[in-house]
This record gives sequence, C-alpha cells and structure tokens, in this order.
Amino acid sequence: MKKRIITLGEVMLRLSTPGHQRFINSTSFDAVYGGAEANVAVSLANWGYSVAHVSALPSHEIGQAAKNSLQFAGVDTSYIPTCSGRMGTYFLENGAMQRGSKIIYDRFDSVFVKYDFSGLDWEQIFAGADWFHWTGITPAVSATAAAVCKQAVQAASKLGIKISADINYRRNLWQYGKSPMEIMPELIKPSHLIIAGLTDFENCMGIQTERYEEACQAAKTVCPNLAYVSTTTRKSISASENRLKGKLWNTKSMLKSKAYSMTHLVDRIGGGDAFMAGLIYGLLTRGDEEAIEFATAASVLKHSIPGDANFVAVEEVDHLIKGENIGKLLR
Repeated sequence: MKKRIITLGEVMLRLSTPGHQRFINSTSFDAVYGGAEANVAVSLANWGYSVAHVSALPSHEIGQAAKNSLQFAGVDTSYIPTCSGRMGTYFLENGAMQRGSKIIYDRFDSVFVKYDFSGLDWEQIFAGADWFHWTGITPAVSATAAAVCKQAVQAASKLGIKISADINYRRNLWQYGKSPMEIMPELIKPSHLIIAGLTDFENCMGIQTERYEEACQAAKTVCPNLAYVSTTTRKSISASENRLKGKLWNTKSMLKSKAYSMTHLVDRIGGGDAFMAGLIYGLLTRGDEEAIEFATAASVLKHSIPGDANFVAVEEVDHLIKGENIGKLLR
C-alpha cells in the first residue's frame, strides 16, 4: 500500500529577479510558489507517495494559483481552506560569484498567520497516515500557527504516527511575544526524526555544546521516540560554488554521506527541503546509510533547478549517488 504523508505549513508566493539582476534595477519578477513544508510535500508526491498538505490561502486568484501548483505536483489540497486576506510573499535576488543572494520577506498578517484552524478534524486528516512533517517556521510566525502545529503534533503522536521536525530556528520570525524555548521543546518531544544544527539545538531545546553527537545524545534524553538526528554541512566558496555533505545519527553511530562540490549553482532555495524529503524517502525505503546518501544527492540536484521545489526522479538521484550519467545528454 502507498505510504501516506501529511505536511503542515504556509505556502508562499516567491518573486525572483530574472537571472542575477538586483532588486534595485529589476523591472520584472518571476513568480513561483513554495514554502519549506510544501516543498517537502512536492518532492514526496513526485516520488510516488500519497501526500496531503495542510495550510490556508487567500480566496482570490493568487491563492488559487498557489493551490493549483500543489495539485499539479500531485499534492492533496483538500485541507487548505481559503478566506479573504493576503498571501505571504518573499522576494529573492539570486547572487553570483562573490555577491551573495538576498531574501526580503513580506509575510506579516497573511491568511496562514492568522487563520483559525480549530475546526480541523485531525483524526480524519491523519486517517491512514504513516508520517507527519512540520518545521520550526510554523510555530514562529504567530500564536495561532503555533497552536495548530501543537494540535497536529499531539494528534499524530496519539495515533502513533512517525513525526519529523526540521527545527529551522529563524530569529527574526519570533515576533509575537513568545520565545522558542516557551514553544518548541514540547513540540519537538514526540519526534522520530529531527533535522537540526547546533544553533537550532541551543535556541529551541536549550542544548549547548560544540560537539554535534553530544547534542544528538542530549536530544534523545528528552525525546523518547527519537530514532534519528540529521543535518547538512555546507561550505560556501561563493554564491556560485558550494560544497555539501550530510550526516545522520541513528542513536548508535554517526553516518556521513560523500561530499559534493556544486559549481555554477542555479538556485539554492529549497535545498534543505529537498534534503528533508530525501531523508524521509530514504528512511521509508532503504537502510540508514543509503538514506543519508539519497537525501544529500537529492539536495545537490535541487541546486540545479530553478524555483522552490525539487522536480527530480528517484532514478536521477540514484544515478548521482552511483556517479552515473552525470551531466550527460540523455536521449
């Protein structure tokens, strides 16, 4: 039977300057739709899973276009209500060479940020589900978003569904009077899989250490269901060239993927979401070592694709892992 996965989070309009133009001299913007959790949903749907995304969108044409983009990717949008209001938006200026990329957010008071999700039937949403994914972005944007995230986590935990949390601490988002330490530890506690770096551990779980494996072990002491902790290590030589590798702690050992050198980056937005989706896919279908290799390779390929979502096939990821057909013209 096909695995069913539920994701929760805001879907945003992304407006990018064409090519590598700067904000101040661009006369047009390219529009796509995405968001951390929605990007994960799109990848997993593309790889054959039954995926439903929970969110809220404006009841106008832009909101419908965002919903259409998810439906086109095969994501179930039955749990995305609409109402009057504004669309969360962000602007992207792609860097090049030694000039870094820039993002400007315009998501304050969006429909998702203030929507009352209290009428959702989480038992019905999670019926037949195998996995639930959320990120630290959702509880950071508003008290109402934190509340719906808590409802979802509690329902998934009660039903015995595996939960993954990309902690994703973003300091500038926590503006509604609560600190991450007041909200995040309770949400993270039921997790089966955590994506986190040392900064995330410190600010969202109060774990302070310079050793990553020590942080993983500390997280396990407060998360009884925790089976995996993962992160990526990125070295930015320039905006156009990065190096990437992944690691996965499975409570017994720290597994590391091979390192990739990525030159002439096309778009790095969504690379972490591609890694997250690849890790979920890998852990559901393969062994631990294969899972971290798949996740890292999926993220690497995302850097070659414009937009937020990672439209690559499983076979393409496997080819990269094996070093086959790299950069070749296939016909």
